[in-house]
Amino acid sequence: MRYKTCVSIAEKTPSKTKKVLKIALAKSDFVEVRLDFLKSTQVPETLEMIKKNLGRVVCTIRPKNEGGKFNGSEKERIAILKLIAEYNPFLLDVEFNTLKGNLVLTKYLKSTKTKLLVSWHDFKKTPSSVELKKKMSQMSEFSSNVKIVSTAKSTDDSTRMLELYSKKGKNNLISFAMGDYGRISRILCLYLGSPYTYASLGKAIAPGQFSVDEVNKITNLKK
Repeated sequence: MRYKTCVSIAEKTPSKTKKVLKIALAKSDFVEVRLDFLKSTQVPETLEMIKKNLGRVVCTIRPKNEGGKFNGSEKERIAILKLIAEYNPFLLDVEFNTLKGNLVLTKYLKSTKTKLLVSWHDFKKTPSSVELKKKMSQMSEFSSNVKIVSTAKSTDDSTRMLELYSKKGKNNLISFAMGDYGRISRILCLYLGSPYTYASLGKAIAPGQFSVDEVNKITNLKK
C-alpha cells in the first residue's frame, strides 16, 4: 500500500508560488496551494502561471474567520472561487459554511462539475462524536470529498476524529486533529482510508503538521 501526501504551500507572490509548487510536486502526490496568502489581484496571474500543474493541486482561499489570510470582501472571494473552478483543479477546497450560506455559488460549482472538497475546521476544540457524525453527514450533501478537522486537547479527541472513518460510507474522507495531541492522527488517518494526509515542505503551516519527508519516513515511502 502506498500512502499519499499533499504538501501545503503558502507563498506571497505568483512567481514564488510557481517555484515552490515545482519543488513540492517533486516530493508529493498533491499540493495544496493556499491562494489566500496572495493579494487577491495576484490570484488570476498565479492560476495562469501554474495551470499546467493544476491536475495535482488542491486550491484553497481561506477567509480570516476560517483560519485563513484572505482579507478582501466575501463577494470578491466568491468571484475568485468561481474563477478557480474554471481552471478545473484536482480539488477546489470550499468551506462547509461558505457552501451552506451561498446557494448561488453551490449551484454554479455544480454546473461547472468542479471537483469539490468540502471542508470544516474547529480551531478551538473537538466536538462530540454525535456532532461530528452529524456534521459529516451534512457536508456529504455537497460533495463526496469531505475534510473535517478539529483541534485536539487530549488523545481522546484525536481518537474521536479517527472514529469517523468507520462511519464514512461512500465518502472520500480526510479526518484528523490539529495540535500536538492530534499529530499522530495525521499519520493514522492514512491507514484508515484517508486519500492523503497534509504535510509541509519544512516549516509547518498548520499546528502539528509533519514535513513531507517525515511522513514518507514514517510510512516507509521511498521517493
